[in-house]
Amino acid sequence: MTRKQKRLAVIAGGMGFILAAVLLVMFAFSQSVAYFYMPGDLASNPVAPGTRIRLGGLVGSGSVLRGEGSVVRFAVTDPSGQIVNVRYQGILPDLFREGQGVVTEGRFETGSNVFTADTVLAKHDETYMPKEVADKLKAQGLWEEGKGAAPQGEATKGEAAKGQEAQAQETRATP
Repeated sequence: MTRKQKRLAVIAGGMGFILAAVLLVMFAFSQSVAYFYMPGDLASNPVAPGTRIRLGGLVGSGSVLRGEGSVVRFAVTDPSGQIVNVRYQGILPDLFREGQGVVTEGRFETGSNVFTADTVLAKHDETYMPKEVADKLKAQGLWEEGKGAAPQGEATKGEAAKGQEAQAQETRATP
C-alpha cells in the first residue's frame, strides 16, 4: 500500500466512525423527543396512537373529575376552542387548577381519543405561562407580553392585590 492509499484509508475510516456516531445520536434523540402540541394543532394534524407528545394549553373550567384512587380526568383547551380530554394517574402539582396553564406529557392509546398523561406540569404563579404555550399563543396573536392571555379590561389577581394595597395605604394615611 502506498502512502497516499494509507492516508485515504485513515480518512475514510475516520469519516465512517463520525457518521456512525452521528447516526447513533440521532437515533437516541428520536426515541426521547416529545413534540409539543396544542389542542388546535391536534385537530388539524392528528398524531399516530402511541406517539409520545407534549400537550399544552389551559385546564378547562369545570372539567376536573377525580376518579378512584389517584385517577384524574380533565380537559385541556386553547383559544381556538378545541378540547382534548386527558387521563392522568398520580398526584397532581399543588398549583394545578382550572383555567391555568398546563403542559402534559404522554400519548394517545390505540383506539382511544383520550390522552393518557404520565407527567403533568402546572404553572408556578399568576403571571407564568409555559414557554411553549406562550409562544403558540403569541404566534396566533392571542398573547400580549405582560398582560397574559386574560381578556383586556379584566384585572389579574396581581393587579387586584396591588389596587387593594394602594387603597389600604390611602385609608391608613387619612386621619
